[in-house]
Amino acid sequence: MIFERSLQRELAYTAGAVFMVLLTIMLTTMMIRIVGFAASGQVDPRDVVVLIGLTVIGYLAVMLIVTLFVSILFVLTRWYRDSEMVVWLASGVSQTQLIKPIATFSTPIIILIIFFAFVGWPWSNQQSKLIKARFQQRDEVSLLAPGQFRESPSSHRVFFIEKMSPDQGHVENVFVTSTEGGKVNVIVSKNGHTETRADGDRFIVLENGRRYDGEPGQPNFRIMEFARYGVKIMSRQVINTPSTTGISTPDLLADPTQQNLAEFAWRLGLPLIAINLMLLAIPLSYQNPRRSRTINLVMAVLIYLTYSNLLNVVQSWIEQGKLSFGVGIAGLHILVSAVVAFIFWLRVRNRPLFTRAMFTRSKGA
Repeated sequence: MIFERSLQRELAYTAGAVFMVLLTIMLTTMMIRIVGFAASGQVDPRDVVVLIGLTVIGYLAVMLIVTLFVSILFVLTRWYRDSEMVVWLASGVSQTQLIKPIATFSTPIIILIIFFAFVGWPWSNQQSKLIKARFQQRDEVSLLAPGQFRESPSSHRVFFIEKMSPDQGHVENVFVTSTEGGKVNVIVSKNGHTETRADGDRFIVLENGRRYDGEPGQPNFRIMEFARYGVKIMSRQVINTPSTTGISTPDLLADPTQQNLAEFAWRLGLPLIAINLMLLAIPLSYQNPRRSRTINLVMAVLIYLTYSNLLNVVQSWIEQGKLSFGVGIAGLHILVSAVVAFIFWLRVRNRPLFTRAMFTRSKGA
C-alpha cells in the first residue's frame, strides 16, 4: 500500500537522523566525563576510547527507545501540520490503521532494544568494571608519569620523576615526600630502579641521594646521604562493591534475589517502554492547526521522563522489598497501557486531550 510504504520510508529517514543526533550527544557527554576521570587518575588514559565505546553500547537500548518514540512523533506531527494526514484520513485511513505500518517499522528496533537491554548492557558494564579495576590495582610506580607530581592512592606519599624508561624499570631525578606521625620525610635521588623480592614485595631502589627528616617549622632536620635506599611500592587496595548491572541475564534468573530481580525488572521494562511509547506516539502526534504546536511535544517529553523515572522507582522498591517483582512489572506497564488505550479512544472519537475550558480555567486561576 502506498500509505504504508510512504510512512515507513519517512520513519526510517527520521529515525536515522534522530539516532545520529542522540549518538553525537552521547559521545560528546561521555568523552567529557571519561576524559575527566582520566585526568584525575581514576582511569587509564589509554582506555578512554574503549570506555566511551562500552558506555555507548550500554546505553544503546535507551537511545533506541528515544529514537523510536521521537521519530514516530515527528513524522506524524509533520503529517498533521502539512495536512497530509487529513488526506489519508479522508481516504478512509483510521487511527488504528497506523498501528500496522508503525509496528512493522518498529519491530527490528524493538528486537535491538531487547538485545542491548539483556546482553549489551550487562556485558558493557562488566567490561568497564574490569578495565577500571585493572587500572586501580596497579602499584604506585605504574601510576607515575614523567614530569608530573603524583600522589600515591594507598599511602601519604607524593612522587615526582623527571625521566622514566619505557618499561618503568629505571628512573632518573626522583623526588619523594611523605608524612608520618606529623613528621615530613623528603627523599631526592639521581637514579633508581625497581626490584622484586622472592616474597613478591616490590621496591623502588634509589641511588646516590639524600633524605631529610623533621617537623615543619622546627630547625632540627636530619640529613642523611645514601648510596642505596629502598622504598616499598604499595599496591592499592580496591574495595569491590557488589553491583548487579554487570551480571548476565541468565545469572540474574538463576539467583533470584531481591537485587537481581530488581535489575531484571529494569531490563525487562525497556522493551515494554518501547512498545507503549510506540503506540502512544500515534494519538499524541495529533495537531490542530488552530492550536499550539508545542503542547504535544511538551507532553511527550514529560511522559517519557515520568515513565522512565517510574521504572527506576519500581526497580528501587523491588530491591528494597517494598514491592514484589510481578506486581511492580505488571502494575506499571499495564497502567501505562491503559492510559495509552484511553488516549487512543479519545483520538478515535475525535475528542481533544485538553479542552479549551481547561486552559481557560488555568488562566483564570
